[in-house]
Amino acid sequence: MSAILTRLRLRRSGADTEPPAGADPAATETRGPRTRFGAWLGRPMTSFHLIIAVVALLTTLGLTMVLSASGVYSYDQDGSPWSVFAKQVLWTVIGLFGFYVAMRVPVQLMRNLAFSGFALTIVLLVLVLIPGIGTEANGSRGWFVVAGFSMQPSELAKIAFAIWGAHLLAARRMERASLREMLIPLVPAAFIALALIVAQPDLGQTVSMGIILLGLLWYAGLPLRVFVSSLFMVVVSAAVLAMVEGYRSARVQSWLNPAADAQGSGYQARQARFALANGGVFGDGLGQGAAKWNYLPNAHNDFIFAIIGEELGFIGAAGLLCLFGLFAYTGMRIARRSADPFLRLLTATTTLWIMGQVFINVGYVVGLLPVTGLQLPLISAGGTSTATTLLIIGIMANAARHEPEAVAALRAGQGDRVNKLLRLPLPAPYVPTRTEAVRDRLRTRDAKKRAEPKKRSRTAAASPTAQKQAKKQTKPARRQPSGDRRKPQTAGKPVRASRHHGGGRTDASRRRTLEGQRYG
Repeated sequence: MSAILTRLRLRRSGADTEPPAGADPAATETRGPRTRFGAWLGRPMTSFHLIIAVVALLTTLGLTMVLSASGVYSYDQDGSPWSVFAKQVLWTVIGLFGFYVAMRVPVQLMRNLAFSGFALTIVLLVLVLIPGIGTEANGSRGWFVVAGFSMQPSELAKIAFAIWGAHLLAARRMERASLREMLIPLVPAAFIALALIVAQPDLGQTVSMGIILLGLLWYAGLPLRVFVSSLFMVVVSAAVLAMVEGYRSARVQSWLNPAADAQGSGYQARQARFALANGGVFGDGLGQGAAKWNYLPNAHNDFIFAIIGEELGFIGAAGLLCLFGLFAYTGMRIARRSADPFLRLLTATTTLWIMGQVFINVGYVVGLLPVTGLQLPLISAGGTSTATTLLIIGIMANAARHEPEAVAALRAGQGDRVNKLLRLPLPAPYVPTRTEAVRDRLRTRDAKKRAEPKKRSRTAAASPTAQKQAKKQTKPARRQPSGDRRKPQTAGKPVRASRHHGGGRTDASRRRTLEGQRYG
């Protein structure tokens, strides 16, 4: 019993994490996962399967909730309850086509076209400001309307800026460029795009572009002062933009004091909270909500999360947030497992961008943030937003296929059903440049040089017995006194064993004998 208690005590303290003395070190290092779920997470194509499954679930839920929330609005506008839903389905099909193309495009081609795509979106942002070309809606001139279909060039500008920024920072990071060389092309280009979006004006797209810029600076590993200064400038510009226009400043004031104008600027946010409260835990049922009957403006668009909370209850709203949490985990998993610095930076920034939009949308629906107009990705009714979100997530799925383990598995002939079903080409392995290879070799050599002295010092500090032995070895040997008349012991003579009860000669008595011989 005492042995069992001792083992449990050692396990709690972490002492039994050390491998046993007779165990094989290779076996202890390559210990596999203990559960089926852990084994599944360790498979090469798990990231790709996760991103496909999450996108499928979010897109299906989004189409279902758009159909439920937009029927009354569509009937009031066009006399048909299907008009908004039909446009959303069409844009979703376009987005799925872009998703498929993004999974097939080579990474190098994407990097080669990055700057050209960003320059094209800047031209579109200029054209949309010209009266007669751009269309004004909700106080913002930021749409192209062709044959009844509207498109926001600012959505394309966000994707192009994320791709070009990741390519620029990854390339110059490999070349060991200076801080000025990394910031000069990126930050001015970001401010040009932000200035054009502010001129529309569009507060939501401005905040979203600022999130992308901050994500690029943070995940590229630039100094903290650069990140903090950029964050300060984005917050200041968003605050100025929010207070310049009358309706936006009224939204901020109603957020600070909800009871000040409950029937005016604060009406929408108040009705959203009422809808969430009416849903309770399990909701009123799909399609049975009352807020969409013209009680809640933009119920199918900006405030669709309130309809989800009303019809599906707390359980449905929490399930949706869990899906977005799974998306965040998958995105960071892909970024961590990617060998290509461009894909790593782009995937991490895209994950932060989408999750930032989710946080802002849910935040102003529940009353934690002022209303900004940012849509809930893949859930809200917004054609361009849905299509561009699917496009950028397709690039993330492409990055998942380019993980080193996934590339090795696919090129080794290990069949994957999803890749075969979609007829995707084999991903090309990442080949580091000559500069990157030399830099990694030098970094490894420097790390080994720094690790050796630390290892020696840790070993010496951890074992006081070793220190005593080292002192004994370095201690000079004593000279034998001239009065020592002891005879040297011969090899054949046996050593006299020590006897019980002090019969044998101890070390202390031997030292006293030597001292007596030395000092007479």
